[in-house]
Amino acid sequence: MNIDQRGSRRDVDRVEDLLAELNRHRADGTSGIDGLALPFERTVGDEVQGVLTDPALLLDLTLRCARTRYWTVGIGLGSIRTPIPDSTRKASGSAFENAREAVDRAKGGLAAVAVKGPDPISSRYAEAVLVTLATVLRRRSAAGWQAVDLIAQGRSQTETADVLGISKQAVSQRLHAAWWWHEVALRPVAVHLLTEAGQ
Repeated sequence: MNIDQRGSRRDVDRVEDLLAELNRHRADGTSGIDGLALPFERTVGDEVQGVLTDPALLLDLTLRCARTRYWTVGIGLGSIRTPIPDSTRKASGSAFENAREAVDRAKGGLAAVAVKGPDPISSRYAEAVLVTLATVLRRRSAAGWQAVDLIAQGRSQTETADVLGISKQAVSQRLHAAWWWHEVALRPVAVHLLTEAGQ
């Protein structure tokens, strides 16, 4: 996964904050997150790279980047030369080459997400779903995010309504306007397609 800061020449350096966010689930100083083979590191300038083995985690981190609008994401599927080193910067293989091509191509797209893997058709399908999800997230209002974030924490619509001080019906309306149901429906599709594209 290659992540490049958008418009970095006109913005502050956001890489260190991103690294803290991407690696925040780590309980210790190792690459101990399930699905993270090598931790995210700054590679060159404002670019970040990490190696993941879990398509669900890959999707989650891609959508976190899409939500902020600060990042271009290139997903490269493929092999990694063994033995796997202790640093992302030392690793190589077709996955890295594909990620480089993907992030360069993503820079020209409105959703700023691209996928490249060994199967071009599956990669194109996976990219189409990721672009759709990224677009949904980028168009979601602040009110929509309030409701979605509370639901994502495990709260019911009734509990969410209590926290926000609105009616349950208003919560449902916010979720509908936020296209939350579409996101929920497309997430497992995206995970399946990313898995297929990597084979």
